Amino acid sequence: MKISLANITKLRLETSAGIMDCKKALVEAKGSMEKAKAILKQKGLAIAAKKADKKTEAGRVEAYTHLDGRAGALLKLSCETDFVSCHEEFKKLAHELCLQVTAMKPKSVADLLKQEYIREPGKTVRELLNETIVKMGENIKIEEFCRLEI
Repeated sequence: MKISLANITKLRLETSAGIMDCKKALVEAKGSMEKAKAILKQKGLAIAAKKADKKTEAGRVEAYTHLDGRAGALLKLSCETDFVSCHEEFKKLAHELCLQVTAMKPKSVADLLKQEYIREPGKTVRELLNETIVKMGENIKIEEFCRLEI
């Protein structure tokens, strides 16, 4: 089956997967964009599961305060190397997680991971974390967080 470059590009933009991974998924899905997304999602889960046992000794602490200054969060996000902890994608994840904690008031890390991601309904925080693990190629863990409110 011939897969168009336009479809590969569209799938890549929607999933952030590699070009060859997108092409293989579209071939396997016989051109179906939805089936290809599901294939890439499964592949991402497998990659994240393989990385889960790796030590995370680097990372960053992120802070966020709502504009009115009445609520905020502090979050510790860890990864395997300093190189990844300095990457913009990792910093963005830390910031997004702080926003999530401030807005949705999770009680624990497990609760946070189950929540629907505020910026993308239908996607959980765990899925957001797994996507970043696949992109960065390292294990990433939400170690702890606290939320404060007046």
